[in-house]
Parts: sequence; C-alpha cells; structure tokens
Amino acid sequence: MESIFSSVIQLATAIQTSQLSAREALDAHLKQIENHNPALNAVVTLNVERAYERAKEADEAQAHGTRWGPLHGVPYALKDAHATADVRTTTGVPFLDHIPGDDSTVAARLKAAGGILIGKTNVAAMLGDPAQTDNPIFGRTRNPWNLERTPGGSSGGAAAAVASGMTPFDIGTDLAGSIRIPAHFCGVLGLKPTEHRVSLVGLIPGLPPPRSIRIMSCIGPIARTVEDLALLYQIIAGPDGQDTDVSPVPVADVPEVELKALRIAYAPTFPDLPVAADVRHAIERLAGQLSSGGALVEEAAFPALDYDQTVRSAGELVGMMLGAFQPESNQSPTTLAHYLEALHRRDQVITAWEQFFNTWDVLLCPPAMMTAFPHCDTGAPLSLDGQPIEYWAIGGHATLFNYTGHPAVVLPYQLDRDGLPIGVQIVGKRWADSRLLAIARALSQVTGEFGRPSGY
Repeated sequence: MESIFSSVIQLATAIQTSQLSAREALDAHLKQIENHNPALNAVVTLNVERAYERAKEADEAQAHGTRWGPLHGVPYALKDAHATADVRTTTGVPFLDHIPGDDSTVAARLKAAGGILIGKTNVAAMLGDPAQTDNPIFGRTRNPWNLERTPGGSSGGAAAAVASGMTPFDIGTDLAGSIRIPAHFCGVLGLKPTEHRVSLVGLIPGLPPPRSIRIMSCIGPIARTVEDLALLYQIIAGPDGQDTDVSPVPVADVPEVELKALRIAYAPTFPDLPVAADVRHAIERLAGQLSSGGALVEEAAFPALDYDQTVRSAGELVGMMLGAFQPESNQSPTTLAHYLEALHRRDQVITAWEQFFNTWDVLLCPPAMMTAFPHCDTGAPLSLDGQPIEYWAIGGHATLFNYTGHPAVVLPYQLDRDGLPIGVQIVGKRWADSRLLAIARALSQVTGEFGRPSGY
C-alpha cells in the first residue's frame, strides 16, 4: 500500500495486520520530508535516530503479537510548542529554545498510544500570529498549494506537513484560530475542541509562570479525515491529574448522525466582518447542498450581541494574558477587578451562544475571511477582493469561538478562483465534541474528501 497520504487509521490497520511495517511507514514519510521540506520549511527538527529505534521496537512487538495502542507504529510530527522529552522544543523564539526533560501530556499520550515521533513542525514566534508562520529561529513556512502563499499560523508548519504528506497528522494549538485557519488555508481538517477538554500541561514549555494561558487556548488534531480527527481527539482528550481545569468527564464515542435529522444554521459572514466573495459563495453553496440532502437549513439569526464589543472584549482578554508574562507587549497593567469584569462579559456571550445551540445542532460559517494570501510582513494591510483590510481581522470568524469556548471543526470543501483551498467551519454546543465530530462526518459526505495539492 502507499503509506504517504494514507489516513492514520489506514496506516495503523496496515501495520497491525502486517501489510506494512513501522519501519516502512517511517521510511516513506522521511523520504517525503527529504523531497519536499526544503521548499516548504514545515518540519524544523527531526528525531530520526530515536524514531528508527521505536519503529524497530514496534515491529518486534508486532511480531510477538503485542499491540501498544491505536497508533502502534504510526509516524507523526508534532507542533513545536509541545514539550517533547529529549527533543528540541523552541516555540519559535530563542529564549525558549531548549531540550525538555519531560513530555507534555499530549506528547505522552500519543507515545503511549504507540505513535512514533518523526520531528517537530514550524510555528509563528511565540504562537503569536494565526495568519502566517515565521520566526527568528527557523524562518518562514510556505503553503504546499502555492509557495508564494501563507499556510496560516501559528500551526502553519503542522497543516503544511499534513497537506503535503510529510506526516499523517499533527496536533495544533488554537488561541485565535491557529488550528482552523491553517486547516482552511492548506485544505486539511482541524478540530478545536471545547475549552478545557484537552490538558495544556507542557504547552509552551519554559514559559514563566507555568500554564500562563489558562483560558481560550485549546489543543486539537490536524488530519486528513474526520475519522482520524475523532481517533486523535479520543487519545488526547480528558483529565491528566495535572491540568485542574480539564473536566473529569469521559470522552464519548462518536455517534451515528443522519444529515436529514440535522438543524443547520449558516452564516456567510458575521456582523460587520467582511468576507471574500469566493468564501461567501462556498458557504451559500454548501448550505444549499445540505438543504437538498434533507437537513433543515436556515440563515442564522445571531444572538442579540454587540459584535464590535465582543471582538474588542476578546482582544482585551488576550491582551491581559499576554501582558501578564510579556512586559514588552506594551499591554496596560490589569487589576483583578478589571479581569473579573472581563470574565463576566465573556460569560454573557457564552450564555447567549449556548442558547443559540439549544435551537441549532451546528453553525456553518467561514473559518476566515479569505483564502491563503501572499506572504507579507506581520501586521501589514491585506487585500480582500481588492479592498484593504486590517491584518488582525483575518481571524475574526475563528476567534469568536475561542472567546466562547465552543468546539469547531474545519472541513476542506472546494478551491477558489486561484486554485487555493476553501474550508468551511462548523461549530457546535460546548462539551458536545463527539456529536460535532459525528455531524462533521455526515457533512463530509457532501463536502468531499481531502484532495492532495499538485506535485506531492
């Protein structure tokens, strides 16, 4: 079988049934990295010697009838913001460049499930940009669909590596769309789970104080099928005894959902937030297809909120967190009263959206206001259908659901007029991640399968 571009589940099954060895799977992915990473700069640190040791151990275990777990022998790369024991970790900045002594919770769970770490993928410096991936240590990552375009950030290396067949999956992080925007730009799938569903222990290792970012930030998988997202989510989610914010609730199996039983609200964009014509038309076209497939589909009547204020409040809350451990960020000092008032405003927005999802199973909307744009300086104005827009507005469709904590999935759908991927975002009720994945699986029968970029 061809291991490059096989799904995680296909690879695992092939290894567990001795159709493919762990060594052969590792060889194939390392060859793909050798062939394509020089142009993409997606994989920034390799773990070759230890990966071959693990592959040998996996094949020996397989020969003796021992299975380590659902990822037995499957090679993978991991975003360079997760602590990986004895493997260089940088988060894209020199002062965090070190070799950790311990794995993050996510890295430990992937290892325990039988996965074999190939290496680390590139990030935006300090994970500070959801639109581009560039940093002073490793430089810029490029989009496999067009090297002149951004793959998104801060998980741009992860999405580019998955889209180009260098790894079957990666685990991204998402504080302002950093899983969903790269998935959209690179034509792959991404899941941002409900806030506090996956432990943040070991994320951005070395940053003082530990666990500095305790709200809005999420960890989730990037892959090429919904089934792979579901498998990986079930591996990494749930309490670890260290992140005390993670709810001690079992991770539910993904149920079966029929399209014709769904109530789908759709939004071509959000109030006062522009969107490219190609993206708008994609959302409207898919809404029509889902309606024809038997679902109840209506254009969304949004919760009665001041969306300008909501965007400002989200930005303010992120600024408070950054200012707490980055004095150079020029954020104003935050009092406890100020922070608690910000949390109160957030609670009101969360409640309004939870009431919305009492009526609707899912919201269909854009992941970002445009497709992958040409590389540029961070913060430079962008062009949306010929009109200038503010750089940081790019993540508005995604950041809203970091602010509210709702789970969201991005599915690849079609290409724009420039041949670049257009993804669609679906958002569901908090804590209903498994049901959201079931809905994503039903919708993927309409949106279609992952399509590899030309030349890979």
